[in-house]
Amino acid sequence: MSDLSLPRVQHIVASGVVALVGVWVTYLSFTQHPSEAYVFPRLIATVFVVLAVWTFIKACLGWTKVGNGLSGAHFIRLLPGLFITMIYVFWMAKGLGFYTATTIAFFILLTLYDPAPHGAVLSWVKRVIITAVFLAVMYGLFALLLKVYTPREIFF
Repeated sequence: MSDLSLPRVQHIVASGVVALVGVWVTYLSFTQHPSEAYVFPRLIATVFVVLAVWTFIKACLGWTKVGNGLSGAHFIRLLPGLFITMIYVFWMAKGLGFYTATTIAFFILLTLYDPAPHGAVLSWVKRVIITAVFLAVMYGLFALLLKVYTPREIFF
């Protein structure tokens, strides 16, 4: 670790945080009950944690090209999405149900980051259609194809 430039430190910290989240999610997927509800999350979490830990190790050893790092302006642009994601994870998914909360969160994120003008009716129609297709794919993937449990609360 002879050359600890700011972009490299950012990469080490970010990949370390992602690896810690991956370890936590993997641990939860192996310890929650009913265990059959967590078969698919276990598979995904295991792959996720292996890749995240490998990325962290590569960052620590300096084997990863890190580019210019994340500027303050880019980070500020990410904050609304991070805020919506935190609300989704810690409140919406449980309080509104998986499909309802996912639809709302996806639509808000799409609206925030879509460069199409917010004053044009066609851009809103496009966002609604994209959100509906996204929800249909999520439902088809989880409920029909994989037949896995999704959090069921108020609506779904």
